[in-house]
Amino acid sequence: MCPRPLPLPQSGSYDQWEVLGSCRAMARDGCCGQVFSCIFDYDTPRIALIKSRKVGLLNRIIQLGILAYVIGWVFVREKGYQDFDTVVSSVTSKVKGVAVTNTTELGVKIWDVADYIIPAQLPDSNTICTSEQNCTPGYVGTHSNGIQTGKCVPYNSAVKTCEIFAWCPVENDTYVPMPAFLKEAENFTVLIKNNILYPKFNFSKRNILPNISTSYLNTCMYDKVNNPFCPIFRLGSLVNEAGESFQNMAIHGGVMGIQINWDCDLDTNAKYCVPKYSFRRLDNREQDHNVSPGYNFRFAKYYKDNNGVESRTLMKVYGIRFDVLVFGTAGKFDIIPTMINIGSGVALFGVATVLCDIIVFHFFKKRHYYREKKYKYVEDYDELIDNESSGSSH
Repeated sequence: MCPRPLPLPQSGSYDQWEVLGSCRAMARDGCCGQVFSCIFDYDTPRIALIKSRKVGLLNRIIQLGILAYVIGWVFVREKGYQDFDTVVSSVTSKVKGVAVTNTTELGVKIWDVADYIIPAQLPDSNTICTSEQNCTPGYVGTHSNGIQTGKCVPYNSAVKTCEIFAWCPVENDTYVPMPAFLKEAENFTVLIKNNILYPKFNFSKRNILPNISTSYLNTCMYDKVNNPFCPIFRLGSLVNEAGESFQNMAIHGGVMGIQINWDCDLDTNAKYCVPKYSFRRLDNREQDHNVSPGYNFRFAKYYKDNNGVESRTLMKVYGIRFDVLVFGTAGKFDIIPTMINIGSGVALFGVATVLCDIIVFHFFKKRHYYREKKYKYVEDYDELIDNESSGSSH
């Protein structure tokens, strides 16, 4: 405990001032010294000019590193002097191609874009029955193609199943054509028309570039080396660019991504803002997890026969779905991000001083000498005068 200080003297008694000074000294050296120091001490920077080539060279190397980061990465690589906007896009496509098939079920049939471009219940443990007691009228199974009538009818000479009210014959999806039924689709072509807009800069463009003429468009085919800006793609080549085989992928189907990247520097000529195409497969193709692989869907065509009976042709199609993914960023000079990044860069130069202090005062051999020159402890001037006055009076 600190002794309780006496009231300030009215007529000047040095004995009472000595008691007060003693209390302050005990506060600094006792159990509450750290708290007292934290509250009442004040730190101010002190400049110490160190005449050392080693320290000076270290400081300049750190400053050059910071300068290289600000110029090379912030301004050149990340274009910190620009304001940015993300792309707004629309995509349309047009597929061309014709295929011919000859099967027992359909005979000779020609397939065009109206046929192949489109945005069977079998016995199991739930349908096999021995009597009508096993069948529930009105019941619809999860994988059923119809509603049970309640009757148990022969499926073949050995098996009976619950009769259903449905389109006949029911779907039989156990057979997948190999090779792919429309394997000629590998040579089909697709024209992709893409329009983009950067609303912040009021800049718009499309992937059919101004220098592309009608005659060129009628003859060109995309090639990443010779024709990188042709918007017409051969489907087989497109899939091959993603490292896949069109014929193998078409058997069970799949999902392909056509990626169009519009990264533009609007401080340069607009002709340099051009699309970059890339391709990748998007659906799951893990070898150790091939449950429900690929991509398929069903569609039906309805008609009435000569007797007026409504019929339909049901098709389960395994195909390749193409998703066009457009992304990009445009940048243009703006004074606000420029000044912000310049200010941040200047502030980073303070890091050079901090790093030099850490290295010099903790890792150099003469660190104690440099530390003495850097830090100086100054007592309270009023206390110092009081102590000197007290000593002189005694």
